[in-house]
Amino acid sequence: MAILLTAPFLSVIDVFIINIAIPSIQKGVHATDGQIQLVIAGYLLGYAAFLITGGRAGDAFGRKKVFIWGMLLFTFISCICGLAQSANVLNVARFLQGISAAFMVPQTITYIQVLFPEPEKRTKAIGFFGITLGLASVIGQFMGGYFSSLSGAIEGWRFIFFINLPIGILSLYMAKRYLKETVINTSQKFDYAGVGILTTALVCLIYPLIQGREAGWPLWSILAIAGSFGVFWYFITHQKSKFKKGGNPLIHMELFKYKDFNLGLLAVLFFFMVHSSYLLISTVFFQEGLGIKPYQAGLIFVFFGAGFTLSSLLSVRYVIRYGKVVLQWGVLLMIACLLLQYRFFNSDLSRAQIVAVLIMYGFGGGMVMPSLLNMALKSMPVHHAGAAAGVYSTFQQTASALGVSIIGGIFFFFANGHAPNHSFTHAFHYGIIAEIICLVVVGFVLHLLPAPKQSAVTQPLVFAE
Repeated sequence: MAILLTAPFLSVIDVFIINIAIPSIQKGVHATDGQIQLVIAGYLLGYAAFLITGGRAGDAFGRKKVFIWGMLLFTFISCICGLAQSANVLNVARFLQGISAAFMVPQTITYIQVLFPEPEKRTKAIGFFGITLGLASVIGQFMGGYFSSLSGAIEGWRFIFFINLPIGILSLYMAKRYLKETVINTSQKFDYAGVGILTTALVCLIYPLIQGREAGWPLWSILAIAGSFGVFWYFITHQKSKFKKGGNPLIHMELFKYKDFNLGLLAVLFFFMVHSSYLLISTVFFQEGLGIKPYQAGLIFVFFGAGFTLSSLLSVRYVIRYGKVVLQWGVLLMIACLLLQYRFFNSDLSRAQIVAVLIMYGFGGGMVMPSLLNMALKSMPVHHAGAAAGVYSTFQQTASALGVSIIGGIFFFFANGHAPNHSFTHAFHYGIIAEIICLVVVGFVLHLLPAPKQSAVTQPLVFAE
């Protein structure tokens, strides 16, 4: 279990550790605002596009083999990220790093089902998986701030990628020696065409949203965004056609016949747009707008992670008793904390006051995120649960990339002279407004969900953050 948990640990760290280090990375590789957004969005894009394929690769080629190759590539590409001298090289490497994470993390989830067939032990193993995600987020925030504050012959931010090397090597050695291979299933073929179409659609949407804003919305960016909707439509028709012909599509479209699932995905879209974009705009605002040092910013976000982790542990227990009300209160708490930040976050605010608000904001987020999956799958038949969880995870990563692109784009537009009275404070305010609007939508969607019934999914399901 310790060997397997290195995959989700590294994959989540490489999301949170980047957020704190964004200002340092931007200076280090002389990146534009759009290029620095892609450092986060590119990783999420690669992760989202290949997550389902990565899970099926374990079935077809052996989970041990795919885990080892995924970890090897993730470790190697992390070093390329640390050595990058330009923003373009870093962004390509981050996209490939996201793809490698999409192949190694699903093996952990599947191995849990295989290695722990007894419900009690499996539940405990899933608990360790969740704890790992929480710890990785907190450790990532701290390490991002710590390494960014280092100065020497090697720029400190580069160590946020090099730290993956010793962990990856140790994991590879232990996996090679102790991990047992699972049964290989060659009956299902890969939907290579589906992966290609979905990746094209996502790139045509995400890339111009980021680079188009920075370039003043040239014609190519408008055409690419418009064309992405056509590619998405083609992807849907392609998947339906493949299923009718008895093939094995990347995404089973019959999943979208369930109202709860559609509403759950809609809530996921707007919630994770807020979750990912807030981590980006707040860390830039704290460091560039309020003058907080990277190390201090990392420490501040440790408290955010602590509030999130504590509330996650509590919410899983109480959502069984009270249902969606727990999530609705979490959304209200997040909105209240965002309003406080809009009104009071400025240079006169003490560090203790910032920490107090972030603890409560993290607490609100922890009431919502862990239970969104169960809300989406509560009416889903058992035989569709695994496929639905894969679609959910893909949608989650895509939503995170969209949040960085859209709300992050709003922030950078107002921060860097593209609007009257530009400043980091004004930019943060506009970003907060966009996030409040998204959370209002989440609250409304949760209201539309029917009262909780006995779930069709009898075993706990987990997903990679």
